[in-house]
This record gives sequence, structure tokens and C-alpha cells, in this order.
Amino acid sequence: MGSIATDDIRAMPCYSIPEAAHYLRIPETTLRSWVRGRKYPTSGGDQFFQPVIELPDDSQNLLSFINLVEIHVLDAIRRDHRISLHKVRIAIDFIKEELKSDLPLAYHKLETDGLDLFVEEYGQLINVSQAGQLVLRNLLQAHLRRIDRDSAGYARRLYPFTRKRLGQQFIEEPKAIVIDPRISFGRPVLVGTGIPTAIIAERYKDGEAIGALADDYGRPTLEIEEAIRCELYTRAA
Repeated sequence: MGSIATDDIRAMPCYSIPEAAHYLRIPETTLRSWVRGRKYPTSGGDQFFQPVIELPDDSQNLLSFINLVEIHVLDAIRRDHRISLHKVRIAIDFIKEELKSDLPLAYHKLETDGLDLFVEEYGQLINVSQAGQLVLRNLLQAHLRRIDRDSAGYARRLYPFTRKRLGQQFIEEPKAIVIDPRISFGRPVLVGTGIPTAIIAERYKDGEAIGALADDYGRPTLEIEEAIRCELYTRAA
């Protein structure tokens, strides 16, 4: 099966769970259950639900860049369908076999050869209509378009969403912020620069105006606004 070498910078543990949740705008408790699993009550006592995303080192609570991409895609799958992670895992295992990849959510063939297969399988599992499957397909495509890939088809850059998502309104959101594991230790930066969004947000919090920051960095106002959204966004877990 296709995969990425364990010594590839994209596969190395780098992001804490709170960091990843913040960058991807996902509740921390939700993300934690995806990567660490969770207990759930049954009539026979507590059971443990296995995680759907595999961390690079199970002894650490740190995610890799590839994990960020997997969660970015998984968020599209579960955003409008509050269903069990068990069914999500079944669908992921199905497409893993179909695409012959250990990392199907981060692999280009999901976008090309596997998208319709995945949507059909997942749609049957959660019993959604054809119209619902079309919505799911559009959501997945919107998320997949925000991933740049290397020549082997694996993710190398991610353009995270920075705005509140309502339905499909976020689909054409600008790609002003990028997460690239080779730049600024994989923290979000303005596209085409090494300027960390965290520094821009700190200066804004200290009272500097957006226009002044745009002039100082020689960047469009829109990019400065997106950097601030990226860093100052909070969401209840």
C-alpha cells in the first residue's frame, strides 16, 4: 500500500491536540475522541471506542501534519451527519482497501478515483438520500481543494478554513493562510511568506490597526484579516 516514510517531516509528531483543534476550527473534545478514542456507556458497562485517526507515536498526544490533513477531510465527512465513529471507520477502511493506501484521507486518489466510491459507501452506511450524498460530495471537494500535493499524491500544504462555516458558504473562502511543515515549524503563515499568523495576531491584540499591519508587512488587508481570524478564533469544545 502507498504510504509516507516515518522520517518524512510530514509524518512526525508536531502539533498538540489543542493546537490542531484551534487551527482546524474543531472542538477540542471532538478532535480528541477522533485521535485518542473515548469511553461510552452501554447496558453491560463502559466500552471503549477506538480512534479513527492513527497518531505517529501512540505514547504522545501529538499529531503530525498528515494527521492535520486527515482531520481536515474527516471534518467534512461528519460536519452535517452526526453519526457514530464506528461507521466512519468502516467507510475509511473500505476506501483504504480500494485506494491501496494506508493514508486514504491524505492521498490524491481520494479526490480522483475514490471520491464517488467513498460518498456512495458512506451514504449507504448513514442512510442519506441522493441529494444528501451530493451535499457530502460538494463538502468533500471543498475540503480537498484546500490541499496541495507532492508528485506522489500526498499532502504537502494545507490551507485551513478561517471563517465560520454555515452550510456551503465557506466553499470559496480565500486561501490566504497556509500550513506547510517546511515553513515556520509547520505553524500557519501568510501564503507566499514566512510571516507567522501568531505574530500578526499578537500585534493586533496589542492595539495595532489592521491597515498599519498591512503596510508594515507589505501585504493586502485581506491577508492580515485572515491571519487574525486564524489565531483569534475560539470555539467552545
